[in-house]
Amino acid sequence: MFAALGHFVVRRRKSTLTVFLLFIFLAGGIGSLSFTKLDTGGYSNPSSQSAQAAKYLTDNFHVKDPGVVLVLDSDSGSVNEPANSAAAQRLEALINKEPGVSNTLSFWSAGGAPQLMSSDRKAGFLFIYTTKTDFGSMSEVGKSIQAKYDGDFENLRVYASGGGVITHAINSKISKDLALAEAISIPLTFVLLAFVFGAMVASAMPLVVGISAILGGFFIIFLFTLFTSVSIYALNLITGLGLGLGIDYALLIVNRFREELHAGKSVEESVVTTVATAGKTVFYSGLTVLVTLSSMILFPLSFLKSFGYAGISVVTLAVAGALIPLPAILALLGHKVDKGVVRKSAIVPKEDGRWANTARFVMKRPIAVIVASLALIAIIASPIKDISFAQVDSRVLPKADKAAAAAQVITERFLGQEGSPIEIIIPQGVQHNSEATTFITEISKVKGVVRVNRPQVNGNDLRITAIQSMPSRTAAAETMIHAIRAIAAPDGTLVGGPAADFTDSQDGIAHTLPWALGWIALSVFILIFVFTGSIILPIKAVILNGLSLVATLGILTWVFIDGHLKWLVGDFTQTGTIDTGTTILIAVVVFGLSMDYEIFLLSRIREEHLLGKSNTESVATGLQRSARIITAAAGLLAVVFAAFVISGVTSIKLMGFGVAFAVILDATVIRALLVPALMRVFGERNWWAPKSIKRFTLSH
Repeated sequence: MFAALGHFVVRRRKSTLTVFLLFIFLAGGIGSLSFTKLDTGGYSNPSSQSAQAAKYLTDNFHVKDPGVVLVLDSDSGSVNEPANSAAAQRLEALINKEPGVSNTLSFWSAGGAPQLMSSDRKAGFLFIYTTKTDFGSMSEVGKSIQAKYDGDFENLRVYASGGGVITHAINSKISKDLALAEAISIPLTFVLLAFVFGAMVASAMPLVVGISAILGGFFIIFLFTLFTSVSIYALNLITGLGLGLGIDYALLIVNRFREELHAGKSVEESVVTTVATAGKTVFYSGLTVLVTLSSMILFPLSFLKSFGYAGISVVTLAVAGALIPLPAILALLGHKVDKGVVRKSAIVPKEDGRWANTARFVMKRPIAVIVASLALIAIIASPIKDISFAQVDSRVLPKADKAAAAAQVITERFLGQEGSPIEIIIPQGVQHNSEATTFITEISKVKGVVRVNRPQVNGNDLRITAIQSMPSRTAAAETMIHAIRAIAAPDGTLVGGPAADFTDSQDGIAHTLPWALGWIALSVFILIFVFTGSIILPIKAVILNGLSLVATLGILTWVFIDGHLKWLVGDFTQTGTIDTGTTILIAVVVFGLSMDYEIFLLSRIREEHLLGKSNTESVATGLQRSARIITAAAGLLAVVFAAFVISGVTSIKLMGFGVAFAVILDATVIRALLVPALMRVFGERNWWAPKSIKRFTLSH
């Protein structure tokens, strides 16, 4: 099949390239329409109890959460003083006229409600409700309110916080930081590409695959937006992974093309052989990355599902770009692919060299290498015992950010989270008054609950609000919600609110995770078995990638929970947790890329073994031919992601550092040491599989 594709591309190189380019540019044009359709939310579990409670509140009680929360601080004197009250009322009147604001509620308009006043009596809340409640609309109102009113107003100091303000602050900061990271990483990547490929013409080849993947990925994402919600952060994964896979696949294809050319084959023969060998590797490598990333679709949160959609999109187009336009360009370029020499030693692949010598060194003392490598991984992974998860809140922002400062004022000076209460609905609760009264009493005893307000009656339904002491998106809030739900309650009781929403999101992820891991392990096992014809190799690959992942989680705990290496990653607020969604994204992307490198390595080892070489020489030659590609690809990808640590948003730092560390660990300790050592230990048993299932393997 792949040889036939190579022949087709060679014979119709110009028309193939023209049609593909037209498709990609058309796809990019249509795909750009998706930018206005993407969602900035998607962090809730739509099938959860908290989602049901939110719908019940909206439909039956016509309740909505404030989009913006202002703190009006008098600095000196009570908020009840006439001058302070007059200034606050004037400000509230102005805000009520702002676009997108439906109504307001404050300490002053509520008649001096004590729960809306700070513990020192010098500040009060002003809640702003928006006409639209989606994340995008609230963010726009939050942006406007913060820009106009955060600061001094007459004799008051105004602090702007709340979901709309924090969402805008995080999204704005991420956009600026990613632009800066790309401004640093992209020029540096191009310089490194020229060094790795050894020639200016060859170094442009990753752009063919990368641009194909990115523009085509936008088109497929547009198709997804026609029938489901897609997070705006899917674009970041498409661009980052598109460039990364472009580098990986172009390195593999161009390196093999050069190898065939320098072996004396014609340009046409070289292209056909390249597609039949390296092209096949790219296809199966892409398939393993695709099935790994598709596991994200299993999670209930549309934020995580979106990364699955993005992964499917970008990997599909990256593989297509490597198998169709890239070979067509190589057929047109021929020996000109080596024009613009930068480093001559990189142009002609060596038959033997330091990587082969490394493999032989490792295979002479495999047990010692395995023990030392596992000990190193164990040391790196050891902090994982302290790992704890939460979700993004204002603390991911730099401490100097206005939104973060405002949130800190609320935490320090107000007893409870008045703007984000626990919402409890008891349908037909009036008919179960004694049971409801007992339930309310028990809620007030739960650790973290500051106050339970008097029930609100709507027909026969009861609405109860409770105020907690801690921020909603924390492990403490999760424990509190579980405790409330464990209390005996009237039938049909719903516990909602931001803390419950966070708890249901975390629980949804936890319940889905085993299924996602099972899908990844099983699908990857099957694909590697089909590709190699071995039972041992896929088991080893899954275990080694699991070790790499555990080590990555360990180092993330050590850095972002324990607070080490701030001199390297920059300052951030230590919360004792790391973001759940970002961690899952890191884990899935890293596992997918690790399998990418595994296929690269095993493909070449398998090819050498089929030529009749011994297990030891197959590993040595395979490592020599592929390790340079793997380490170069990993190094370039690490540069792209390492640039993200300059971000002021902790979750972006986390992603950048996590992926960069993982790919470097995988390309060195895992691929260069553990893989050859284990292959030496297993010997010819590496390629064993029962005869009854051998017929299901791929013919090489």
